[in-house]
Amino acid sequence: MPYQPIDELIIERDGPVAILKLNRPEKLNAFSDAMHEAMREVWYHLSLDRSVRSIVLTGEGRAFSAGGDIPNFIKDYESQIRRRESMRGAQRVLDAMLECPKPMIAAVNGPATGLGCSVAISCDIVFVAEETFMSDPHVDIGLVAGDGGAVQWPLFMSILKAKYYLLTGERIPAKECVEIGLANFAVPGDQLMDKTLELAHRLASKPQQALEETKRAINLHLRQATLLVSPFACAAEQESFATPDIAETVENFKAKLAQFEKKD
Repeated sequence: MPYQPIDELIIERDGPVAILKLNRPEKLNAFSDAMHEAMREVWYHLSLDRSVRSIVLTGEGRAFSAGGDIPNFIKDYESQIRRRESMRGAQRVLDAMLECPKPMIAAVNGPATGLGCSVAISCDIVFVAEETFMSDPHVDIGLVAGDGGAVQWPLFMSILKAKYYLLTGERIPAKECVEIGLANFAVPGDQLMDKTLELAHRLASKPQQALEETKRAINLHLRQATLLVSPFACAAEQESFATPDIAETVENFKAKLAQFEKKD
């Protein structure tokens, strides 16, 4: 039987192309605990499947991924053990993506924020719908941008631009994502999957060993940065949870959740 992780992370096939979909559209594909775990494991299974020659990652609904889940954020604030496990889990997701030898293409169909943005740009090639944006709002809510942004962004753009966008948390429109190096192509939303699958099949038809080992060689640059920067960045992000700013953020999140519950 083909590997299927969970209902919130589904795999479809288009010949030699595996289409991996973040499938929690009612929550803008924010990462639940189950999604975190599945996203750590799925790359290993896809790596072993010889019939898979390339991978497309996209989101169901109107978002690629809103990143962290608010209820889980509150739980992380309330439990030091859970917080440590969550931070390590997020880093293992990105590590697993770097280790996967198959070419991976992100089809960013809607907003990709925080961890969602880090996951998108951990793919090898990124298509983004013209109408959408990427952002990393960690600092805005009182967190160090430790699980991706501070590690990856300076490799994709100038240090000055990385500092500006990470420190301000500004939304980066699709066209600008391409200009600064967070994406390869900005295309109309109704053409996004067609363009992405066209390239995925093109890569799937290439000599597999040459393709995969070239990717591995290039990813060594990213892995070096991860080994150098991630331990500090992730430790600093954990320390953020002890600050008054995070306490204020948690209270705001709790108030918003209470409002939603009243509406329901």
